[in-house]
Amino acid sequence: MDDIARVRVVVTGVVQGVGFRSFATHLAREYAIKGWVRNRADGAVELEAEAERAIVESFLRDIRIGPSRAEVAGLAVENIPPLGAETGFSMRF
Repeated sequence: MDDIARVRVVVTGVVQGVGFRSFATHLAREYAIKGWVRNRADGAVELEAEAERAIVESFLRDIRIGPSRAEVAGLAVENIPPLGAETGFSMRF
């Protein structure tokens, strides 16, 4: 069986108002990752991503770069149990 991973990620830096959620959504859909992304009140962006472990790791590598107007200062990654119930990747408000 595939090694399915799910992570909760908090991205800090200049990551709101620069297209970061759209970037993350587009990237996640390219990788066929399930989950969601949203802005937080503290200026960070939070997301959850679920897929095969190798795919999640590639996604995280690309997320660290961010869109051109973003300045990613840090990524806090927490491994959480896979849900297996989501059908796609969405932007939450």
